[in-house]
Amino acid sequence: MPNKASPVFAVVGHPNKGKSSIVSTLSHNDNIQISSRSGTTENADHYTVNTQQGSYDLVDTPGFQRPVKVLAWLEQHCSSANERALAVAMFVKDPECQQLFKDEVALLEPIVAGAAILYVVDGSRPYGVEYEAEMEILRWTGQPSMALINPIENSDYIEEWNNALAQYFKSVRVFNPMKAEFEKHIELLQTFTHLNPAWAQTLSEIIQDLQDKRLQQQAFSVSILSQLIDDLCQYEICQKVLTQAQAKTVQPILDRQYKEWMKQREQSAVKKLLDNYAHFQTQVSLEQFDLPPDLFDCDQWFAWGLNKKQLVVAATAAGAVSGAALDAAVAGSSFMLGSIGGGLIGAGSAWFGADKIVDIKIKGLPIGGYQACVGPIKNRNFPYVVIGRFIHLYRQISQLNHANRQNLNISTSDFQDKVESLEKSAQKELNRACERLIKQKPVDNLEAILTPLFSTK
Repeated sequence: MPNKASPVFAVVGHPNKGKSSIVSTLSHNDNIQISSRSGTTENADHYTVNTQQGSYDLVDTPGFQRPVKVLAWLEQHCSSANERALAVAMFVKDPECQQLFKDEVALLEPIVAGAAILYVVDGSRPYGVEYEAEMEILRWTGQPSMALINPIENSDYIEEWNNALAQYFKSVRVFNPMKAEFEKHIELLQTFTHLNPAWAQTLSEIIQDLQDKRLQQQAFSVSILSQLIDDLCQYEICQKVLTQAQAKTVQPILDRQYKEWMKQREQSAVKKLLDNYAHFQTQVSLEQFDLPPDLFDCDQWFAWGLNKKQLVVAATAAGAVSGAALDAAVAGSSFMLGSIGGGLIGAGSAWFGADKIVDIKIKGLPIGGYQACVGPIKNRNFPYVVIGRFIHLYRQISQLNHANRQNLNISTSDFQDKVESLEKSAQKELNRACERLIKQKPVDNLEAILTPLFSTK
């Protein structure tokens, strides 16, 4: 019998209703096997969620197979309501029942031992009286219970399920393990502080731990981006050669090596972000990005970084161009269509960058010979592009449920709107930081400057 102050939740129900998906999401564990094939879960598997101050267990159980016959057995061995929980315990221990009703014994065993009940149904399928036997069996246990309506394909039958479930369970919630936000996970635990007062203090401490961890994960995500953008803006690759002709020959090789290193460095940051949120099975290929397909498709940089108007505003804030250039940008209607007027080119071309985003330099060495170098990138939009791509991935990954095993489908972000929503002082700090980064100068408080971009508001 587990300690009453240690919460245990048995996730039960009919086969193939998403029980394992709910366990995966609530335990933040993407190693749990999930399948559309009925009967994937054959045993009662325990998964522990550890926090700073405590832990709780989720038990993934087999589905009901013969509930009508099980209920008939219970009714034969019980003469009054006060004996029902004892009858269920007797059923679990009976050797013959263990042979005849293996699945029901496995799912009821943790409940008899003190687990609370999470009963899962599919809200995209009609309610039927065949479910009443299994719900009645669960009611016989006398344990705290909650019903979860999982809209696997649609929400067509949620109302009729809600009406039926309310007759058997103290709390009924709609919970989609593929899409439910973190706050929905917390709400389930908060509900059980009322359904089982013996767990109230422990669950309250666990909830606080989970919320604190969420903030820690966000802070670590900021640090991942901070290091990434600093590395990408600083990076250059050089090769010493004997002659100027050799230097020109190695330029294409260095260019490929440079771009490959940059791509791998970004991919490494994404892997850290996935690990930060315990998504070990999710795959993300940066080639999936609709715009741009890689860091060097500068034709589409205005989709991922700042648009041209924002770049001129940023340039003014950072002291890179004059206020007159900003006035010209805002006044010209053609500017809003993506073109730059002739008067603006003189003031802003250095800010927007040239056609070649990576400098290739050949210089003689004092000791003889030459050195060919590629990088660093000078285009002022580059740090914003890196930040915009990462922020978009952060939003996808931090809200991704562990039951969702599909590869992330990435498209352009709303990074420009996010920048616009910042306080003016925060915008100015960001613009000045990006100006320093593109000049390979250190930014001491970079993490603090980037943090507002991670806000969900």
